[in-house]
Amino acid sequence: MTQPQQPQSLYDRSVVIDALNISNWNSPSVYDSLHNGGVTAINATIAVWENYRECMDNLVGWMHRFERDDRLLQAKSVRDILSAKEEGKVGVVLGWQNASPIENDLNRLAMFYALGVRVIQLTYNERNLLGNGCYERSDDGLSNFGVDAVKEINRLGILIDLSHVGDRTTLEAADLSEHPVAATHANARGFFGHVRNKTDDALKLIAEKGGVIGANAFPPFMPNGFQSTLDDYIDAIDDLVERVGIDHVGIGTDFTQDQPKAFFDWLFSQQGTKLQNRPVRYPDPLIHPEGIETPDKFSNIAVRLSQRGYGNDDITKVLGGNWLRLFSQVWGG
Repeated sequence: MTQPQQPQSLYDRSVVIDALNISNWNSPSVYDSLHNGGVTAINATIAVWENYRECMDNLVGWMHRFERDDRLLQAKSVRDILSAKEEGKVGVVLGWQNASPIENDLNRLAMFYALGVRVIQLTYNERNLLGNGCYERSDDGLSNFGVDAVKEINRLGILIDLSHVGDRTTLEAADLSEHPVAATHANARGFFGHVRNKTDDALKLIAEKGGVIGANAFPPFMPNGFQSTLDDYIDAIDDLVERVGIDHVGIGTDFTQDQPKAFFDWLFSQQGTKLQNRPVRYPDPLIHPEGIETPDKFSNIAVRLSQRGYGNDDITKVLGGNWLRLFSQVWGG
């Protein structure tokens, strides 16, 4: 592979996409960090446990942010992401980590698409009307409602995310989908044995269908936990590349910048309402891997990939090229 001579320059020229960010959207420093880091686009989570009305309120909040902050650009298409790169802005793809906002009405998917939702994770940790999450006590697959939801999501041109989805539901959804699917923020279970990481069967099927897996920087999903560093994150990228190939790996940090403890209590509650004791104590504030604590340090990823022997083309694929290709296939354009 051709060794890049100036990884910082390569980073500056590249389209850089983080396929999952769930930071505190009310914190100004989040947007400062994204802009200062030259991040081209993020998949910004606007729904986890929210119902229809709550998600609509979140969308209203984002409409105001797009109006007030000229560094942000709502990205509904690949062209929008490229425009964000050209204009030095941060493209924001509105995405869900749960299909809960549609409640029991698939017709709402078309309305949310019209409002700009472009990524939908089918389930979040637990069972919903579509299928099972990865923490459920039994490993069931898609429901009848879930099968129809996959078909409608395909028809609209929304990317299906399988990161927090149960093993059987993951395989069934990836197999059923007419378009490539993604695990926007997940590592390999063979890399670290956490149920939130994906099996080799799932990773292989996602790749065979043309999808992409975003290497996850959330510390509990890596071997060294909250002692993790940039090198641990690059290890996760290396591992995925070995398993599925360079064309199917991207960045999906799962950043939770400036989120308080109450957020994590809600995040890991049952169905967003029943708080429960968590076996692993999280530091407050939560610590992201040393060397990529915040998005303004993303260029360190390019530097370290270069030092690991990745060539220019492969680095640009991991930084965002693979996501751009997948978005083009699923969204069109």
